[in-house]
Amino acid sequence: MKIKTLIACFILACAASSCIQDEALNSEAAIDACTGDDVQLANINADSKVINVYVNKGADLSKQKLEFIVPEGASIKINDQAAGDTESTYDFSEEPHSRKFTVTSEDGQWKPVYTVNVVLAELPTSFSFEELLPSNDYDIFYEFQPGTSQEISKVLQWSSGNPGFKLTGMANSKTDYPTVQVANGFRGKGVKLETRDTGSFGAMVKMYIAAGNLFIGIFEVGNALTDPRKATNFGFQFYKRPKMLKGYYKFKAGDVYSVEGKPQDGVRDKCDIYAVMYEAENNSVMLNGDDVFTSDKLVSLARIKPEDVVESDQWINFEIPFEPVKGRVIDDTKLQNGKYKLGIVLSSSVDGAYFKGAVGSTLYVDEVELICED
Repeated sequence: MKIKTLIACFILACAASSCIQDEALNSEAAIDACTGDDVQLANINADSKVINVYVNKGADLSKQKLEFIVPEGASIKINDQAAGDTESTYDFSEEPHSRKFTVTSEDGQWKPVYTVNVVLAELPTSFSFEELLPSNDYDIFYEFQPGTSQEISKVLQWSSGNPGFKLTGMANSKTDYPTVQVANGFRGKGVKLETRDTGSFGAMVKMYIAAGNLFIGIFEVGNALTDPRKATNFGFQFYKRPKMLKGYYKFKAGDVYSVEGKPQDGVRDKCDIYAVMYEAENNSVMLNGDDVFTSDKLVSLARIKPEDVVESDQWINFEIPFEPVKGRVIDDTKLQNGKYKLGIVLSSSVDGAYFKGAVGSTLYVDEVELICED
């Protein structure tokens, strides 16, 4: 009888083990990141399943070496190649420089199809905030190089913290997000950045506010809750010597300044507008919200001074010169070889990355321009 009981228990244990193993199979299927030798930025729209991969202007589109990061156990294949193909070099030379990839979850139940666009891009020097990419949730800004309208090879996509704010559940429409397009810019349309309350979800994770922000770089939504300042990565390859950052802004501070959710008497919020030029020996180097002002790679900085910020309902012209950081200079050879990156950052609360600021602080910006040496 004991032997029969032991056998029965063994069979039940094996069955239970099999069930647990089945349940443990990962059901996630997504492309979380994309890197490559020529990749400057990779903007991933998880909702539309569209990835815009920006590569440097001299890249060979017929030989793009791309590495996709997918969830544990998931697999990825390009749709017109055999299943299981492990090739990492792809041909994007034919118009419209687009290929489709299928990600299959470990359990085989989910198979989303992503459209990957490879874009030959050079950072523009003027930004008007007139164009949006299709999105059901929040505004995604992009720019065309002047005089090349509708040429995808000249487009640049902006990033913002909107994907992170989506996690709070506080937005019922596009206009509820911290970063939105407005019709009444200085000229045509513009961008509105507003510091928002993150509600009970934000309080739970000790991220009490979300400053409206817009920047050239990448927002890694996977880090938004665990390491939010490192979720904002700034910069794009740049081949010119910047002299000045100029444009137009309007700013109004919110009524109650808070730190870690606690109101602070006698403190007035300020906005932030700045640009950084830094050395990047390869594409993987990007400054983030933690080290953008402290990195030894930082060469030149243009930043509005807090005492120069004016609260007004009227558009104000700003002209901010680039200043060398700790005597560092731009090397001509490195510049020609694409070893520098430039990032522009706009924020409705200067210390919003540290969750200090005032809900309701609002910054409008339009017609931003980089003035460079000939």
